[in-house]
Amino acid sequence: MPLIVPVMVRGINNLSDARYCAGMGADSLTFRLDPAFPDALTPETVQELSSWVAGVQLIGEFDALPIDQINALAQQCGLHAVLLHRRHTPDELAELTIPALRSISWVPDMLPEDVDMLLREQASHYAGFVIATAPQPLPNPAEVTRLTEHARMYNIWLGAGFAPDNLRSYVEAVNPAGIVLQGGDEIKPGLRDFDEMEAVFEQLED
Repeated sequence: MPLIVPVMVRGINNLSDARYCAGMGADSLTFRLDPAFPDALTPETVQELSSWVAGVQLIGEFDALPIDQINALAQQCGLHAVLLHRRHTPDELAELTIPALRSISWVPDMLPEDVDMLLREQASHYAGFVIATAPQPLPNPAEVTRLTEHARMYNIWLGAGFAPDNLRSYVEAVNPAGIVLQGGDEIKPGLRDFDEMEAVFEQLED
C-alpha cells in the first residue's frame, strides 16, 4: 500500500518479516551482514530471504568490516546500499561500489553547532543519516525545531519511537527522509505477531 513517507525496516532475519514488510509498502529492508554482529546473517540467508520479495531496496548493515569485504558481500547479496555503523574516511567511502547511509546516535547534550558541523562535514559522503533509536526523554520542542531544520537540509531517517503517540502528525511536521522500524523474531517458523508494526504502517498509509 502507498505510504506518506518511505519506511525502512531494520534487522530482517526471517521470511515472515521480509514478505510482510514488503507487502505493506516498506521502501527498504536491512540485513545485518557484518560478522561482528552477534546476530549476523550469512550471505546465503540474505539471498534466500530477498528472493521472496520484490520492489524493495536491500541494505546491508556493517560495522568494522573492511571496505573490500563490504563490496564483495554487496555484490554477492545484490544489495542496493549499505548502512554503516562506524565512521569511515572519505577515501574508504570512495571505494564503496554502492551508496552508503550512516547510522548515528542522538546525543541530547550535543551543542546545536556541533550537530550542524557533524552533518555538514559528512553529508557529501553519505546518502543519508539514520537515527533509529529515539532518546529518553524524547527531544524537547526546541530540539524538534532544530531537527526539522536539519531534515530540510539533509536526508535524515528517524525511528518510529520519536513519536510513539502520533507518528503521522510528527512525520508531517518534521518531514524526515523516512521512518525506521525494527524487525523482530518469529514466535516459531512462519508465525509472527505483527500487531505493533501494523499499527505503524496504518498511521503512515496514504
